[in-house]
Amino acid sequence: MNHPVATSIQHEHERRALELTYHPVVKAAFDRVATRWLAKAGPGPDMRSCFEAAFEEVMFAAAVWSLNQDPLRPQVIAITRLEHRLGELRIPGSRWGIDNPDSVYRVIPIAGDERYRISGRVAEPRLSENYFTLWDESFNTVDVLNGSELLLDGERRFTITVDGDPAGDRPNHIRSAPAAKEFYIRDVVQDWSVETPNEFEIERLGGEPSRPALALDEQAELTAAFMLRYADSTVRWNQQAYDKPANELQFKIDRETDGALRNQIYILGHFDLEDDRALIIDVNTGGAGYFVAPITNCWGTTNDIVHRTSSLNLAQSVPNADGSYTFVLAKQDPGVHNWLDPCDMGEGILTLRWAEFSEGRPTPEVAATSRVVSLPKLGDALPEETTFVTPEERAQQSAIRAAGYMRRLPEG
Repeated sequence: MNHPVATSIQHEHERRALELTYHPVVKAAFDRVATRWLAKAGPGPDMRSCFEAAFEEVMFAAAVWSLNQDPLRPQVIAITRLEHRLGELRIPGSRWGIDNPDSVYRVIPIAGDERYRISGRVAEPRLSENYFTLWDESFNTVDVLNGSELLLDGERRFTITVDGDPAGDRPNHIRSAPAAKEFYIRDVVQDWSVETPNEFEIERLGGEPSRPALALDEQAELTAAFMLRYADSTVRWNQQAYDKPANELQFKIDRETDGALRNQIYILGHFDLEDDRALIIDVNTGGAGYFVAPITNCWGTTNDIVHRTSSLNLAQSVPNADGSYTFVLAKQDPGVHNWLDPCDMGEGILTLRWAEFSEGRPTPEVAATSRVVSLPKLGDALPEETTFVTPEERAQQSAIRAAGYMRRLPEG
């Protein structure tokens, strides 16, 4: 299969990760982590109802990611994928960490004292956003390369050099450091129907690996540790939203530590709505070339991102006359084009993201405000130019969305 994400390497890695989940050490960790996570989260009925499905994904994500931790044998592996099949084999989803439905996340393990070459090809049109972020053990940025600045040849191919030396006259260079541990590559697909993820390959330069790969039992112990880490990290990240009042957007992240990306803005909040209420969200993009409003549950996974509008970006939304955007979050379809569908959940987390500013940094105008209204009074609270849709138009919106997403998941 000639696909930038669904590669033969990816498929073999997913098979190995699935086998790893049957190891006794990993199976024991499933029960231990589930008990701990439920006790820490104390979920309400809505969040409890989606725990089993989300838990399976987060734990499989831990298997997928932990299996690609050897910097002497690096691979380009996609994480946070949806459930799919490889022949008769069911591969679970692997979303976690408050995933962005627009992003194709891939990771590559590296060591600061090794040398690497990343090669690939950039699709046409170029992605709205693409970053190669080099992290340390704590998800802090060591170096970052903006994919929009990649120098390409006539066939849109590129080569990136990675080592501890200065770039010199080498284009597309990322300078490593002793603390460097892993590449976290974000390909952001804003127009799902048109944009295509980039192609990547990794090669470690030098001789044979200086040590053997982990034995199966050692790998199982590492995976179990990842499982616990993922649960605890999700609780910690969510608390940034839950520490603020419900239905308000007060917590802003503008940093390059703890997994956040340089030159992006995140505004977090959590919602808790009765069935007859709607949350109106007014957004000023501040000139950002990219914006998305996704909904996640308290387990850090998005809900139905394929068939329902549980996230909306600039390509999927209709702006107001002044260039701002107004979104409506409600359990019932309000008939508004910019409906954020919580997938029958009365509560959840919002993690709004702005990126790709023309001046390189966010402007002071970047903002998001929210207000709760009753559904009967929703029309009076919206801008006059709000675009409404019929049931037939909503079905068409969903069909276009699903077809666009499945371009990233050719396995079906």
